[in-house]
Amino acid sequence: MIGWSGTQKNVWILTGAQAIMMSLGSTVVFAGGIIGSELAPNESWATLPVASLVLGTATAVIPINLLMRKKGRRFVFMMVAFLSMLLTLFAAHAIVQASFFQFVMAVFLLGTVIAGVMQFRFAAIESVEEKDVPVAASTVLVGGIVAAVLGPEIALRGKNLLETPFAGSFVLLSILFTLALVVLSRYQNIPIPKQDATKEPKRSIKDFIKLSHFWLALAAGAIGYAIMTYVMTATPVSMNKMDGISLEATKHVIQSHVLAMYVPSLISGFLIKKLGIRRLIWIGIMLYVLTMAIALNSHHLYNYWFALILLGIGWNFLFLAGTVQLSKLYGPNEKFRIQALNDFVILSSQAIASLSAGWVVFNQGWEVLIWMVLPFLLILLGVLIRTKKSKAV
Repeated sequence: MIGWSGTQKNVWILTGAQAIMMSLGSTVVFAGGIIGSELAPNESWATLPVASLVLGTATAVIPINLLMRKKGRRFVFMMVAFLSMLLTLFAAHAIVQASFFQFVMAVFLLGTVIAGVMQFRFAAIESVEEKDVPVAASTVLVGGIVAAVLGPEIALRGKNLLETPFAGSFVLLSILFTLALVVLSRYQNIPIPKQDATKEPKRSIKDFIKLSHFWLALAAGAIGYAIMTYVMTATPVSMNKMDGISLEATKHVIQSHVLAMYVPSLISGFLIKKLGIRRLIWIGIMLYVLTMAIALNSHHLYNYWFALILLGIGWNFLFLAGTVQLSKLYGPNEKFRIQALNDFVILSSQAIASLSAGWVVFNQGWEVLIWMVLPFLLILLGVLIRTKKSKAV
């Protein structure tokens, strides 16, 4: 895509690491609800493992950012890669022991890994010139294309590797993450400017809250991510456990969805340059509306398939637009606090959505679950309309 050099090579290093480590998320999304339905004492708790990954990420994101500020990004990236190797083995052990709560705890702790991986996009932005920020952010997300295929494939291939179903899947992940550790060892830290080296004073959180474009960035990221997680988490349970659609077909739907989340990154960075942030958010909202329409039409395999593909593309546009918008608002000495706040709000919203998805789909059904998306789309639309155009977009 772009011939970067020097510290700008960080973009490719982070893209490679993203490809490996985000397979954890797609593995848990694909297999977590199914494992949960087998181990949980109540079927309404089936999606708790998936939700616990989000909760763990939300819990870890602020400590991760504080540690990065003190020790640097490279130290933290190496640390989470090492942790991922150990914690996936813990998850495998919990499955072998048929301990639902140990498995939930293992996945919760793996949220620390995802919290670290979520900082890859910001690390990439810091490694390039301002004009290349949208492309750098989108390039890192391209790594998710590999993760989209790799995660569910590892889950399925490892399902019968050991005597206990799916335990082998997490053993395979542990082996894979050794490669991520090697890749991240090549990452170069970008020096953090000292407070007195910048002309602009460090602003408080209250100062950012007053900025309309801060709310736009926050809403695009948080609502876009929450809706995507809410529908995605419920999909394998609705398809496989409630509608009797095969595990193989369910795997393909989840793979297609995660591919749709990341394949647009090949062009979405350029789309932001061409169309602007506001227009990309408009398109993301419209794609979510189409997702609702298709999902409500039927429980047929292809309705799930097309709805989840549109859901993934909509997420990509909203998440990337929110990330780029946020990067335009903070200075070098403000980045860790604002990035941490942004991701904490996003992940907290995602956690609530993920936790509620299992209960809603089991107790209220797929149609009610989908209709509950609409009020949040209207909120995002309202924020977009109220945000005035400025040089920030």
